[in-house]
Amino acid sequence: MARLTHLDASGQADMVDVSDKDSTERVAIAEGCVAMSAETLALIREGNAKKGDVIGVARIAGIMAAKKTHELIPLCHPLMLTKVAVDCELDDALPGVRITATTKVKGQTGVEMEALTAVSVACLTIYDMVKAADRGMRIEGVRLIEKTGGKSGAWRASQED
Repeated sequence: MARLTHLDASGQADMVDVSDKDSTERVAIAEGCVAMSAETLALIREGNAKKGDVIGVARIAGIMAAKKTHELIPLCHPLMLTKVAVDCELDDALPGVRITATTKVKGQTGVEMEALTAVSVACLTIYDMVKAADRGMRIEGVRLIEKTGGKSGAWRASQED
């Protein structure tokens, strides 16, 4: 089994020292969704949510969250992100909203946590903005889809993951 990188030799939580790592371009893509009633999705699509532009606010919340990941996740490094994109797709088949976040940096550590945080907060924002219409919404499937760069190279989730 691989050694957990955020534990020191005595098993205590430890922020990884990345000072000796090469600075490389690193990209991560994460996804998640908010499942809801068809009526709630229609409110979002028609722009009739009482709190305003659900998708626009969720996109901005996700971007802001990615930039603050190190303040939320204790052992994450502060990063100078070079790109954060949050896409929200209305999906009648779900019904709900599918969120994808892409994060990018040229640095010594990866951006997976930033992509996952962006998706999570975008999902939470959607829930918050339309919860008055549908408290039974579900946030589902938040996961890493792909990462590139760094010593471990590229990784992509399989269909089975």
